[in-house]
Amino acid sequence: MIAANIIQKKYRNFELKDTKEFAHMIYKYKASIPGSKVFMREYEIKGETSLYKLHDYLQNDFDFSPDQMVAFRGLDGNGRSRSEYGLFDMGDGSMDMITVEKTVAKGEVTLSYVFDIRKDRVINLTLMGEVPVSPRASYPRLVAEKGRNPEQFADKYDDLDQYSEPAMEREEDSFFMDEELPDGEE
Repeated sequence: MIAANIIQKKYRNFELKDTKEFAHMIYKYKASIPGSKVFMREYEIKGETSLYKLHDYLQNDFDFSPDQMVAFRGLDGNGRSRSEYGLFDMGDGSMDMITVEKTVAKGEVTLSYVFDIRKDRVINLTLMGEVPVSPRASYPRLVAEKGRNPEQFADKYDDLDQYSEPAMEREEDSFFMDEELPDGEE
């Protein structure tokens, strides 16, 4: 009985120590949209953060509607899907039970955030590495961004603002050539 108590205490101490280290692991992810060279975000996320909490953060950051089905796909280094995590368990676990740390431990270096299941539109979150904890920061947090937020229900990501050029201006701000105007008007 005494030996069992000693083993149980050691196991509890190990778990607490492991959990403590786990809480201080911060991962940096780069978000991108397939086919877009304009959109980019960088996030720092605690290892203990559940995928549900990450989904909630992303949903607010992108100003997405909260009443839509979403999922995460865990992809390996070759881009092959290893797991799928939904609001409900789809076989690999539900988003509220899976943490970022667990996906990293499984070798899932990219989390594909499926924000429009019907059209299979995704934002890929690719693991960039670990970063030191910033004591005054709250996590998850956005650390860099480029491009507009995607429209949740559009057919594809469009960020033409980055590429549009100002219209050619005419000297007189007129769209008509002098010979096109009616007689007597200039």
